[in-house]
Amino acid sequence: MWKDYSIGFIKKNRASSVSVMVAAFISAMFLSLLCGLFYNFWNYEIESVVLEEGNWQGRISGAFEENEVSEIENFANVKTAVINEDLSDEQTLVVDICFDDMRAAYQDMPLIAQQLGVPETSVSYHESLLSSYFINDPQDSNPPLLMAFYLFVLLLVSVSLILIIHNSFAVSMNARVHQFGIFSSIGATPGQIRTCLLQEAAMLCVFPVLLGSFVGITLTFGAIQAVNVLAEGIVGRHEAVFTYHPLVFAVTILTSFLTVLISAWLPARKLSKMTPLEAIKNTGELQLKRRKKSRILALLFGIEGELAGNALKAQKKSLRTATLSLTLSFLGFALMLSFFTLSGISTNHTYFERYQDAWDVMATLEDTKIEDFSHTDEIHALPDTDSVIYQKANAVCSIGVDAVSEEVKSLGGLETVAGSDVSMADGIYTIQAPIVIMDDSSFATYCEQIGVSSTENGSVVLNRIWDNINSNFRYKEYVPFLSENQDTMTLQNMEDAAATVEISVLGFTKEPPVLREEYDNYALVQFVSLSTWKQIEGTIGNAEPDTYIRILSEKERTLTELSMIETELTNVLGHDISFEVENRIQEKIDNDAMLNGYKLIIGALCVLLAFIGIANVFSNTLGFIRQRKREFARYMSIGMTPEGMRKMFWIEALVIAGRPVLITLPITVVFVWLMITASYLNPMEFLAVAPIVPILLFIAALFGFVALAYYLGGKKILKCDLVEALRTDYMG
Repeated sequence: MWKDYSIGFIKKNRASSVSVMVAAFISAMFLSLLCGLFYNFWNYEIESVVLEEGNWQGRISGAFEENEVSEIENFANVKTAVINEDLSDEQTLVVDICFDDMRAAYQDMPLIAQQLGVPETSVSYHESLLSSYFINDPQDSNPPLLMAFYLFVLLLVSVSLILIIHNSFAVSMNARVHQFGIFSSIGATPGQIRTCLLQEAAMLCVFPVLLGSFVGITLTFGAIQAVNVLAEGIVGRHEAVFTYHPLVFAVTILTSFLTVLISAWLPARKLSKMTPLEAIKNTGELQLKRRKKSRILALLFGIEGELAGNALKAQKKSLRTATLSLTLSFLGFALMLSFFTLSGISTNHTYFERYQDAWDVMATLEDTKIEDFSHTDEIHALPDTDSVIYQKANAVCSIGVDAVSEEVKSLGGLETVAGSDVSMADGIYTIQAPIVIMDDSSFATYCEQIGVSSTENGSVVLNRIWDNINSNFRYKEYVPFLSENQDTMTLQNMEDAAATVEISVLGFTKEPPVLREEYDNYALVQFVSLSTWKQIEGTIGNAEPDTYIRILSEKERTLTELSMIETELTNVLGHDISFEVENRIQEKIDNDAMLNGYKLIIGALCVLLAFIGIANVFSNTLGFIRQRKREFARYMSIGMTPEGMRKMFWIEALVIAGRPVLITLPITVVFVWLMITASYLNPMEFLAVAPIVPILLFIAALFGFVALAYYLGGKKILKCDLVEALRTDYMG
């Protein structure tokens, strides 16, 4: 009987059945996509670790013979033991070990060390690889929480999806409260009613869940390919390969069916607890507990607006998920695009546009002093390039009050402008004086450019200070720091006040050399040659450990040209120096790819939220058809025309889609205004590149899908015999 009833109900109420099936399909699809993406990202992380650090799980080193490697291979759990030729030398042998059961690595490695007679300190573990497999050191009190994070996200998504399907089931089940009341009155038990409803859920959701899972796998494949395309230009990245494991499919199916089961069980349990009398009295219509006037809708659309407002209030609880999801999705989308647009403008101001003419290729020579660098001539000999080799050091200088420029005095004095960045005692200011040490050839060229003689040892002083009274940090204006009457300047060791040196001032300038450097706002930067530095290094000290090479191309500044320079520079530096090389254009490409990746991830989350909201709207409009038949039959009985009914539907769709827009747009405008104000950006710069088109497309999609849902629901209702709806209640 119950099986026949369920089949009959499904056939006679296709709209509500379709809404349940669509909700189940969307839920399974997103769960499958989530599980697939997590698995592929996890697999990609493991591949990256193996490519960068090698495929080993334990490593042991010691002064033992090569024939002892066979002893390691004979150890019970050891899969392979390979000598690491790169790390081994004549005194020490380094062996990389892989295990059959890598989970026993932390237990077996000490035993292997004991067998070979080497201390446990000779044992090391490939922690990044082992932790990727969720294998952690038993002694580690803070193990990685990646699996916990994944389970939390999976639970969060499942709960969100339960809201979709739960609402679809609730709409379908609540439409039959009157019927189940009749069944209860003739002897049906709550258990039988629950079983009937869960049976319907299984019949409706098996195929959509399977189909959604396979579609999710397809979307995962597409997402991996999209990531490969977006990140194609990133140096050092290997291509992601789509992989899938049967266990992932099993987790997806299990999670999907549990989600459907819980979603169906919640309203079924509630329904089965109703007494027969309560159920029989329920007509299945939408009920408005407290009738309020919808003044704005009535004013704009007349009586249809008033009725639509009442209908929306009656559905307020069931539409809560849709309203929240659509609002959050649009708010997140608008704020994300606005934030990345503002961030891009700011980054261009402070980095890419600011330094685009200051460097093309940069090399950082780690732990290398400029005086120890022996390839200076070879660097300068690179064809069609302009290069500077420099190092930085820290010092302070002392100047008298009279040496401060009149411009600074007119701003209120050095204390007013620089605040705590300068200190004064006995009429003498102590000021930060960072030193930029340039190779002799580059320093001579710089002096020639600014019209200063470099025949003597001394420094060129960057004579400027930020006028923070009349300008902001975004658009800085500078005034002269000193009066330029000084022939010498006293530099002092930062750690030893007694260690001072008097250095000749070759000249003052407001234009620093073309370097990718940001100088302090209230410091007297000193540019000196390597020859000068050698004379004062013993007294001043405090040189930073790294040396830098800045190269500008004198030909076309294309990625190909800069890559060639990068290759030539790498060949010159060889293998005897530890260094890192940057390529300006490649760095811009990498930065754009990273931002696009962030946009893709956050955008996908916004789309997920939008889908949840739209699915909720579809489930309501299609699922409430039975309840609303009686409502619209009454309206027709008092003279409402089909055109008036259509107008009601369009008003409801307008309100549902328009509410998130009306909430989000003011918040977005305020957010953008606050960000522009805080960052001192020109509003016209933002308006010129504002993401108006994507936001309008999102709004159009929002209105389009909601309108489609109401169009389909309204079409179903208008096709029904509404007079018959007042008299009958289908019993299946």
